[in-house]
Amino acid sequence: MSPSFKLQCHFILIFLVALRGESRYLELRQAADHDPFQFFSANLKRELAEEQLYRRALRCLDMLSVQGQFTFTADRPQLHCAAFFISEPEEFITIHYDLVSIDCQGGDFLKVFDGWILKGEKFPSSQDHPIPTTERYIDFCESGLSRRSIRSSQNVAMIFFRVHEAGNGFTLTVTTDPNLFPCNVISQTPNGRFTLVVPHQHRNCSFSIIYPVAIKISDLTLGHFNGLQLKKPSAGCGGKGDFVELLGGTGLDPSKMMPFADLCYPFHGPAQVKIGCDNTVVRMVSSGKHINRVTFEYRQLEPYELENPNGNSIPEFCLSTL
Repeated sequence: MSPSFKLQCHFILIFLVALRGESRYLELRQAADHDPFQFFSANLKRELAEEQLYRRALRCLDMLSVQGQFTFTADRPQLHCAAFFISEPEEFITIHYDLVSIDCQGGDFLKVFDGWILKGEKFPSSQDHPIPTTERYIDFCESGLSRRSIRSSQNVAMIFFRVHEAGNGFTLTVTTDPNLFPCNVISQTPNGRFTLVVPHQHRNCSFSIIYPVAIKISDLTLGHFNGLQLKKPSAGCGGKGDFVELLGGTGLDPSKMMPFADLCYPFHGPAQVKIGCDNTVVRMVSSGKHINRVTFEYRQLEPYELENPNGNSIPEFCLSTL
């Protein structure tokens, strides 16, 4: 991975859920040194769900993947803070303000962003999100408690906040709701399987894996024709209203990534592509005329695969940045 994005991903992975009980927390933290995705395990989530409402303090830089109530209290001026929230792919995230005590007139702020931002790059991109970028920011200092609950459009959301005076802060509760047709998703794990379905909707959907991975597509339904086309500078699927593209890049925004392959026509796989980039995206563009579906598996590439890439008939554009 490139050093800058690797550092960002490391931040995302280490600021994960804290557990009630110091001994259990230390045990899992030691395990996370070897496997950061331990914190995303199903067993942990079941363990927390069986307890009463999970509560803990919120850090100036934080990452949360569980529901619960979180309180930030400044112990000194905190001027550059952010908390990232992520849920399962098939869930929306709701952030509810329980109590807010900040000085908006004195320069404090508390903003929710519908998605994630890292180094100026957004997920979902502006092209893939259903609402304009300016409306994705909800500023407490402008709306107050008139918008006490804010629901994301996908499985990720975040807050930015600044608190000057010690003792000030806020409490919020994070919950999730089912999303029957998840569109834009960031995967919590480097390995998995997913089916992206867009039912007669004119929209673009991206599934992001923040790792170099091998993508194996087992089924693609677009409602017209058959076949697989690799990306060429002079050809592609741009003239068709429904297609899937495989993207890779070193940032978070799919619109700024390199296209590796276009899948213009339905087929029953498997078809596999290895993408040695910091971030890999499966993106579906839909005209709304069909029920489009793509099923794929993904796994993190082994170090030897990055050192000696083979099995692709397309250039490994990202490998030079590793």
